[in-house]
Amino acid sequence: MTELMSGGVELMLAGMGIVFLFLAMLVIAINIMSSLVRRFFPDAPALAVAAPVSGGIDKSIVAAITAAVHQYRSEHK
Repeated sequence: MTELMSGGVELMLAGMGIVFLFLAMLVIAINIMSSLVRRFFPDAPALAVAAPVSGGIDKSIVAAITAAVHQYRSEHK
């Protein structure tokens, strides 16, 4: 029985060690790739965001939407 337990513990430690080494290598590889990407592909310039056009919406539609939102909020408090 003790031989079986010691074999199981050895197998468990070997498996945990392999998983730990794999995860450590994964972290190192991700850090290396991140530094390479930052070195060879610096930050791209920010794209200009178009301002929303509010002049094309009819004022009566805005008033209707505002009234509908106000009515919904007053009924669902």
